[in-house]
Amino acid sequence: MAEYKTAQAASVLGDPRFFERAGPFTLAELEKICGGAASRPEVLGGRCLTGVAALQTAGRAEVAVLHNPRYAAAAERTEAGVVIVSADLAGRLPPGSVPLVVADPHQGWARIARLFHPLPQRQPGVHPTAIVDASASVDPSAAIGPYAVIGARVQIAASCEIGPGVVIGDGVVLGQGCRVGPLASISHAILGERVYIYPGARIGQDGFGFAMTATGFLTVPQLGRVMLHDDVEVGANSTIDRGASHDTVIGAGTRIDNLIQIGHNVQLGRNCVMAGQSGIAGSVTLEDFVQVGAQAGLAGHFTVGARARIGAQAGVMSDVPAGADVIGSPALPVREYFRNVAVLRRLARRGTAAPVSGAPARAAGSEEAAG
Repeated sequence: MAEYKTAQAASVLGDPRFFERAGPFTLAELEKICGGAASRPEVLGGRCLTGVAALQTAGRAEVAVLHNPRYAAAAERTEAGVVIVSADLAGRLPPGSVPLVVADPHQGWARIARLFHPLPQRQPGVHPTAIVDASASVDPSAAIGPYAVIGARVQIAASCEIGPGVVIGDGVVLGQGCRVGPLASISHAILGERVYIYPGARIGQDGFGFAMTATGFLTVPQLGRVMLHDDVEVGANSTIDRGASHDTVIGAGTRIDNLIQIGHNVQLGRNCVMAGQSGIAGSVTLEDFVQVGAQAGLAGHFTVGARARIGAQAGVMSDVPAGADVIGSPALPVREYFRNVAVLRRLARRGTAAPVSGAPARAAGSEEAAG
């Protein structure tokens, strides 16, 4: 308990018990990694930077970030040695902090935080408890963790990392630099390079396909694959069904959050984003750069155009044009949805208004309120 209270009080960002640490680094090294330019560097007095921290807790040897104007007040009081900031907010920093001006502070923070906290070093080799089929091809630079099971004809390329308890089914292909978290399973799938499967994810299981008969359900064979292109990430405990009549495809760079369901034959374009607990039914196509909010549900057999945005908890049942923003269930364009909300509010207020000339007030939900 005493150790817990000490750790809680310290509020360490990048606790060394859990995160690799590197550094210290010079200001010039930080400028190079994020493509920024520092002003008044003399404030540092030649000190190196030792880590990253929040604006409110950073010390003179640490780097913080100001990427949202809402935190400008905290930036004015910060003791950080360096603050990553956009040009328009650089003037909000105190004289004791060096502004490191970048075009995109959030991106700059990502690069510098990764510099101080690199990914853990991979230990190549196959753990003695792992089971690897004799016909599998595993590059010597790959790391296979404890109790992993690698099936027949599996191909695992260079620099891959397979976590404890992972099951990789027969014939699966992993491109260079893939990482698979503990207890995930992959079958009927081909992965590109640098794909990251988080713990507990399920890739390539049967899709939800069946035919009705007079006596019950008849399962339809799911004969497609899952194709994960380069740099895809699949969050913890998410599921991606293999195709039924053609492949389920996840385009390059797409990010899939935790607890997400993607049905059979779904086609996701490049750099799509799906937030937690959202789901897509079979045979939906999302074109490039589509964003899907948390807990949104997409029914089957339609297309969402490029750069469309689906709001949180939206229920989408038909095509969405490219670039559209939709919300609600059934989903509507954002302006139309909020116009409808405003009308309903006016009707509700009218239905609960005070009685006129002694007449009894109508309750909300009466004929008048229903319009």
